[in-house]
Amino acid sequence: MNKRKETPVSVHRCRFVDYAPSAITALAYPPPPLPSIKGKRKAPNGLRSHIFGVLAVGHANGNIDLYEWMGNERDVQCPQAWVVRKTLPGPYPSKVDSLVFVIRHPDELEFGQVPQLSQLRLFSSGGGSELVEWDLQRGCIRQTVSSQGGSIWSIAANPACTSLALGCEDGTVRILSVANDTLNHSRRFDRVKCRMLSIAWGPPTLKKPIQKFTATVDDSSEDDDDDDEWTDSWIVTGGSDSSLRKWDVATGSVMDRMGVDKVRGERTLVWTVGALGDGTIVSGDSLGSVKFWDSRTCTQLYSFQAHGADVLCMTISPDGKQLYTAGVDQKTVQFSCVKTSSSSGPSSAWTQTTSKRMHSHDVRALAMWPPYSPLPSTTYRSPYPLDIAPILASGGLDMSVVLTPAAPPSSTLIKVVNPLDTSVEATFEDSYHRKLSYVGRGRVKVARGARLVSCVRDAGVSVWRIHKRRKVDVPADGEGGDDEDMEAVYQKVDEEPAGPAWEKVLEMDLKIHSNIFAHEISDDGKWLVVSDLYESKLFLLQTDDKGQISIKRIKDFPSILQAQVPNSKAHPNSTGGSVFHFTPDSSKLVLATSLSSYVLVIDLTGEKPRVLRRFDHHRSQDSVVRNRVVTGKIIVSTKPISTPKTNGVVNGDVDMAEPAVNGATGSESEEEVESVIDEDKTSSSDDEDEIVSSDPTATVSIDQMVISTDGQWLATSDNQARTHIFNLDSISHHTILPSFPTPIQTLSFDPQHPSVLLLVFANNTIQIYDVESRHFPAWGKDLAYSLPKKFTSNHEVVLGVMWDPYVPTEPGDTMDTEKRGEGEGQTRYILFWGSTWLFKIALETTRRTGGFVRSKKRRRDAGTGPVTGSNAVEGAAAHNEDNPTDMYASMRDTKMITQYRPILCCDFLNKDELVVVERPLVDVLLTLPPAYFKPKYGAS
Repeated sequence: MNKRKETPVSVHRCRFVDYAPSAITALAYPPPPLPSIKGKRKAPNGLRSHIFGVLAVGHANGNIDLYEWMGNERDVQCPQAWVVRKTLPGPYPSKVDSLVFVIRHPDELEFGQVPQLSQLRLFSSGGGSELVEWDLQRGCIRQTVSSQGGSIWSIAANPACTSLALGCEDGTVRILSVANDTLNHSRRFDRVKCRMLSIAWGPPTLKKPIQKFTATVDDSSEDDDDDDEWTDSWIVTGGSDSSLRKWDVATGSVMDRMGVDKVRGERTLVWTVGALGDGTIVSGDSLGSVKFWDSRTCTQLYSFQAHGADVLCMTISPDGKQLYTAGVDQKTVQFSCVKTSSSSGPSSAWTQTTSKRMHSHDVRALAMWPPYSPLPSTTYRSPYPLDIAPILASGGLDMSVVLTPAAPPSSTLIKVVNPLDTSVEATFEDSYHRKLSYVGRGRVKVARGARLVSCVRDAGVSVWRIHKRRKVDVPADGEGGDDEDMEAVYQKVDEEPAGPAWEKVLEMDLKIHSNIFAHEISDDGKWLVVSDLYESKLFLLQTDDKGQISIKRIKDFPSILQAQVPNSKAHPNSTGGSVFHFTPDSSKLVLATSLSSYVLVIDLTGEKPRVLRRFDHHRSQDSVVRNRVVTGKIIVSTKPISTPKTNGVVNGDVDMAEPAVNGATGSESEEEVESVIDEDKTSSSDDEDEIVSSDPTATVSIDQMVISTDGQWLATSDNQARTHIFNLDSISHHTILPSFPTPIQTLSFDPQHPSVLLLVFANNTIQIYDVESRHFPAWGKDLAYSLPKKFTSNHEVVLGVMWDPYVPTEPGDTMDTEKRGEGEGQTRYILFWGSTWLFKIALETTRRTGGFVRSKKRRRDAGTGPVTGSNAVEGAAAHNEDNPTDMYASMRDTKMITQYRPILCCDFLNKDELVVVERPLVDVLLTLPPAYFKPKYGAS
């Protein structure tokens, strides 16, 4: 067998896709629970304490992205930080102006405990008169309520999470009760003649003096029935009439009025207000001024001309000693409360300390984690560790969320950890900020056989065709491992054709209820499916001899789906899909419903589509499998399932004590997985396993799906990190994988070995599973351990994965699943891609000689000497049990390519052509209005 040489790959850099990300208009973190003065409040069993909470990001197109922290509880640093785990599609058309979280049952949480997503309620407004509450589990609107006062300009939740205050168009403040999971109008404040542009709650007060609290945990139920230990005293609002107003919550009347500066008699708009625990009021207005006010006398304390234009947003540090403002001039300004040496005056004073420009356009929203709770200084105590830097999140018209470590300047006295791992420095002035990618996952798809690229917008779809290109001979050594050779393999090596390299063949606008949620195009370009949250639309694409595409909608497709999906009271007749996938021969379409979490297998070969089977496996929550109770980890069908019996059946889930491979796992948990699987194999009988479902109505969202290249296997994964395998030949459930603590980011089957499934997690770690033999192969574990740090610690999360489309050139030139890379000429690669990089890693373990480690010191630091042959893996593992990643990384050919960015999609058209779809930031910014710029005299 001849040694295989690497061949050049033509790279199509597609920048014609007009993907338009939406501006960020609102940010929100969940609030902290208030402390219990009596000390009686305890968290119930089963609640876990997280270091970082979920981040909600509202967009100008009405969508809301939910970002979750990817680090483990024990890890205070995570390179990937917050990653998008769910998108709530907004009604079309709509927008999000304000976002606020409240805790559903705040009495169930301890002070300082971070609420999980299931314990939160999310409210938003979009410039209209409707307040929207979102169903965070289903990803849709739960309910709406009218403000009864015109457009909603501002929203704020009280510190106790029992009331919402709405600032309305008609000059009133409306109070809504959200206690005990309700949403009702409570009262209306007096009306004034201006818009309520901003609103904030003052610090709460105690119902009773602290000295009167003598009850203990074992006291009578009389004290246990106290509704709350805190009561709201006042609210401050910023208006459109150049003034702030302080309102008495008890009476609903204005207590006092504070006026801001005016220019030439024009009204100044107070866009943002805040309140500190000591009663200090802070305001930001349209003149760029940030002012501090005494809430008792309602007089101005400090005034700073910090910005050149409107101050649009504000946030406060967790300890209340720092304040951050931003607005139209792109600057983020920090104010600090510093101690003074004056004996006659106050002991502290506010001063403007530093500013940074981290955005290229207007900054519309700021948020801080951990969040600030305006408690009185006499009762305030920080529930968060002081050696972990707070994180400042900001967003605006440039569409990227920017995360910045914001430790106070005094933190230089102690060592503070930067959770983002962007730099050693953690203070706001000295640390490096990080921009999260604005690339939307799944917005662009590639049809390999038809050479088509599709892209969805909020309410439309565009399709382009990529023409074939003439090839030019480019020498490549093919030895692997040399950077120059690797670079040559992934460069564009084709001549430009005489005509354009691409053409738009389809432009379609759809009538929808919400923004488009998902879409898919078949490999042969014959079928296109598009869905909003409530309805899936299937189209038949027909290409004539001239290459023109005609489109025909299958009008009865929603009714066909509706006949198989039971109606729900909340969303009747909903047939929307969260994820789709066509089989390679385009004979079947697999659809996961968005609101009910069913998996439907649809036959497309007849006169009209026909549902072959509906799988309910992602719907249950608690299950019993072989007398083993699995809680919250497995979804099974309530109907009997015919399961193929090959090498034993593993229909149960393994709940691992430790995370799985490489940052999500350890070797102990892998051994535990293998032992449980072996146990299941030996205990399986000829009879099918009895599966009992105890909760068939659990709500999850299926967000990942993939079909093997031979069309036999289907893998689906939901937001609870549960992965099911189905056999499409027999249309039956095959098995369920062990559940992992880290969410699955993407799935992929090996095209050369269709039973091999690659799972990529959101922390850039992987697992490989053989679905046919139902086990994790040893070579897959070696590959998972050999991922280099530059990949696993990359700040950008994996968005997709491709296998090297190597086709054997000689009969019998195949690769055994357990011995990949053991023979000559069979080097294969996996290509991962994120928004700013491509990463290529060899499947085989390269056999290095002692010359690879050039010095004895480096061998001693690595813990081993030269390694060769198959003993390389065992030797490295034996000497590097604590951190085997660095040692394994030196044994594989890897390449990180960063010249393409940002990447919307990456896929092979064939074994010689690679499509990289880019959407450069410069092209996106050209669609925006000019940024604020104020020339200065003498500046170059």
